Amino acid sequence: MGSSIGANIRHLREQRGWSQARLAREVCQAARVCGEPVGRQEVSRWETGKRTPREWLPFLATALGVNVDALGAVQKPTEPAVPTLAEFLPEGDPLSPLECSTGRRIGMGTVNELQQRVHGLRLADDVLAGGDLIRPALRDLRRTVKLYRESSHTGEVGRQLLRQIGELAQIAGWIAGDAGQHEEAERIYRLGISAAHQAEDHTLAGNLAGSLAYQMSNTGRETEGLALARAALNDAGTEAPPKARALYLDRVAWAHTKSGGAADEQKAMRALGEAEQALSEDDDGIESPAYLYWVDAGELKVMESRVYTELHRPLRAVPLLRKVLDGYDATHAREMALYLSWLAVALADANEPEEAAAVAERVISLGSDTSSKRVVERLRVILGRLRDFADVPAVAALLAEHQRATNPV
Repeated sequence: MGSSIGANIRHLREQRGWSQARLAREVCQAARVCGEPVGRQEVSRWETGKRTPREWLPFLATALGVNVDALGAVQKPTEPAVPTLAEFLPEGDPLSPLECSTGRRIGMGTVNELQQRVHGLRLADDVLAGGDLIRPALRDLRRTVKLYRESSHTGEVGRQLLRQIGELAQIAGWIAGDAGQHEEAERIYRLGISAAHQAEDHTLAGNLAGSLAYQMSNTGRETEGLALARAALNDAGTEAPPKARALYLDRVAWAHTKSGGAADEQKAMRALGEAEQALSEDDDGIESPAYLYWVDAGELKVMESRVYTELHRPLRAVPLLRKVLDGYDATHAREMALYLSWLAVALADANEPEEAAAVAERVISLGSDTSSKRVVERLRVILGRLRDFADVPAVAALLAEHQRATNPV
C-alpha cells in the first residue's frame, strides 16, 4: 500500500506539472497550517516509500484533487514515450531570413571572426560571473541573429552562422542563468536549439538542451528537466563525440537526482557510470567541439560528488570533493565557491558542523567578489542547513556575522 501511495502521489504531481516543493506548499495550504511543516524532502520521502503520509493523506487528496482512496489504488505501470528535442523548439521560426535581404554579402571570414568572439566570451565566463557578462553576451547574440537574417551568403556559410548562433546561445543562456534571469535564459536556449537543428548539428543541439534541462532541474521543474535531458541524449545518438555523450549522461544523472523518485537514485548512479565509460573512450584521435574543452574526469567527479551530496551520502561526497578542489584553479572564483558549497553541505550531513562552517566562510569570501546568483542561492542553502547546528559556537558565530553583514544597523 505504501509504495502504491508514493507512486500515485508522484504520478498525480507530475500530471499537474508541479515540483515536489510546489506540492508541499499546496498540502500546507490545504491543511491551513502556518509555516511549512511539510517540505520538498518530506514529499520525496512519501514518493519513494521511505515514509507514509498518514495524517497528511486527506490534505494530499485535497491538494491533488482526488479522493483518499485514489491515492492508495494500484496503478498499472506504463512506459513513458521517449521525448525528442522537437518538442522543445520555440514556436514559429525566429531565425527565418528576411524575404529581401538587404545586408552585405558575407563569407567564411566573418564566421571565423564570430568563432573567436564566441570562444572569448566562453573563456571570460570561466573567471567572471553572469552579472558582469550578461549585457555583452546578449548584445553579441542579437547582432549575430541580425547578421544571419539580413545578410546574403551561401548555404554553407549560412549553416556555419547557425552553428555560431547556437554556440553563442549556449554560453549566453548559461550567463543569463548565472545572473538569475531564468526566463531569458530559457528563451535563449530554445533559440539555440532551433539554430543547431537547422544547422543539422545534433551534438550542439544536445549541449544546448542539456544546459536547459540542467536549469529546469534546479528551478523546480524536475519533470521537464528529466524529459529534456533524456531527449538530448536520445537525439544525439551514439555518433556524438565521447565528451559530448559524457556530458549528456551527466545531465541525465543530475535530472534523476533532482527528480527524487523511487527508482531515480539507481538511474542516476547508472548514468554516472555510463558517463565515465563514455569519457574513457575519448582520445587524441577523436575531434570534439571546442566548447567541450572543460569536460574532463575532474568535472565528472564534481557531478558525482554533487549527486552523492544531494542524496545525503556524505561519506562518498566529501572525499571526492576534497580531491577535486585540491587541484582546482583558484582564479575560477565562482566555480570554486559553488564546489565548496557542496562540500559544506556534505560536511553538515556528515555531522561535522565546525568544518562545514569553515568552508562556508570561504564560500562567503569568494562570493563577495562575484555577481553570480548561483553562488547566492547556494549560500542560502548552506546557511539553511547550518541552522540545524545553531548551538555549535563556530556555526553560531558564522550565522551572526552573516546576519550583521546582510542587515546592518
